[in-house]
Amino acid sequence: MSGRTTLAPAATAAKRKEARTVIMSSYLGSTIEFYDFLLYATAAAVAFPKVFFAGTDEWVGVVAAYATFAAGYLARPLGGVIFGHFGDRVGRKGMLIVSMAVMGIASTLIGLIPGAGMIGPWGGVILVLLRVCQGIAVGGEWGGAALMALEHSDPKRRGFAASFVNAGAPTGAVLGTVVMGIFSALPQEAFLAWGWRVPFLLSFVLLIVGMFVRLRVSESPIFAEAVAKESRDGAKRKIPLLEVLRRPKALIMIMFAGAAGFGLQVVLPTFSITYAVSKGAPQQGVLYAFAGASAISILFVLLGGRLSDRFGRRPVMVAGLALFVAYLFPMFGMLGSGNVGLVFLAFTVALVLHSSLYGPLAAFVSEQFGTTSRYTGAAVGYQLATLIGAGFTPGIVAGLYKDSGQSVVPVVVFLSVMATVSIVFILLTRESKNNDLTSVD
Repeated sequence: MSGRTTLAPAATAAKRKEARTVIMSSYLGSTIEFYDFLLYATAAAVAFPKVFFAGTDEWVGVVAAYATFAAGYLARPLGGVIFGHFGDRVGRKGMLIVSMAVMGIASTLIGLIPGAGMIGPWGGVILVLLRVCQGIAVGGEWGGAALMALEHSDPKRRGFAASFVNAGAPTGAVLGTVVMGIFSALPQEAFLAWGWRVPFLLSFVLLIVGMFVRLRVSESPIFAEAVAKESRDGAKRKIPLLEVLRRPKALIMIMFAGAAGFGLQVVLPTFSITYAVSKGAPQQGVLYAFAGASAISILFVLLGGRLSDRFGRRPVMVAGLALFVAYLFPMFGMLGSGNVGLVFLAFTVALVLHSSLYGPLAAFVSEQFGTTSRYTGAAVGYQLATLIGAGFTPGIVAGLYKDSGQSVVPVVVFLSVMATVSIVFILLTRESKNNDLTSVD
């Protein structure tokens, strides 16, 4: 009897330790992936218009740079399909290793692309191709990282556990913005010639660190159990994408429920930085203001996930979106002040409000699907939401701003409508915090 009484606590402790290791691995991997992916957003705001689209009107160059930014979002659903299929058939862990390798290599190569002065428009073409590779990689990364955290965790703390994956986004944004901010202190000529490239080349170092951590974690126990059950029952393995498309309601709901969160998120490191700099705030100061606000928001992303474990995913997400809409006009007022302190405050409040939506989102999306199609469903649904919400938003708002004689009113209206649509779809989607993740249907 004494052996049994000590075995259970020991096994429970080992399980909790493994869960913590997996959650931190997912957080670190997500941080590295989003460092690479969101670094592009910052570079699109401060470097790409002049490096790859030199000779055009200032705001035309900005819109063109944001168009290449959109290519990554177009590719993200494809990454969700590819990595989701093999993640549901072969396993979560292997796909996370591959996705990280693709992202790290593509990001490093972006730092080596010659500018327009050397190879003309071909620089922009290569930029788009590598951005597509980034999109495919991050499309596969998020689903696997979220599921590894979710499927290893205590059922009552799934929202908090999965929120660590989404906390990787602001962490990656902090790293990318700080590094880019350091090099933006160079004289403009040196920054555009080589300074902006160094943060991308550092991706290779992060890739090595990430691979070391990723190779040390175990496969998802829920996935392994589901595969073993299918094998015992002699069940034929289904094609995950067809299973998801056979009942497309969850996919459609997730796509529109999450769209505004990504639209609001991506406006901050792209259009908002460009807008603040154009109104007289120093570029480096704006970059550091965004980095500081992003650092603060990391804790609030985790808080959002924890609150969703207590109150439900939907109430926390709806509250965050509604408050963000009410805040849009004051935010642009502070961003346009030319004062770095007010710019920092604007970014901080925006990201704290956004965290209420972003924290619960990983669990909210993943809990809508059964085990053997969860990677595909969560990855594709999430990435379709990023595509319609974020892929074209920077270009659209920059175009609205330019065509309206540089007024933020059309920008605020566009973002408010997007947020309202997402609120409606969140309310129409079932509450998921008590769903049984061991279901394979």
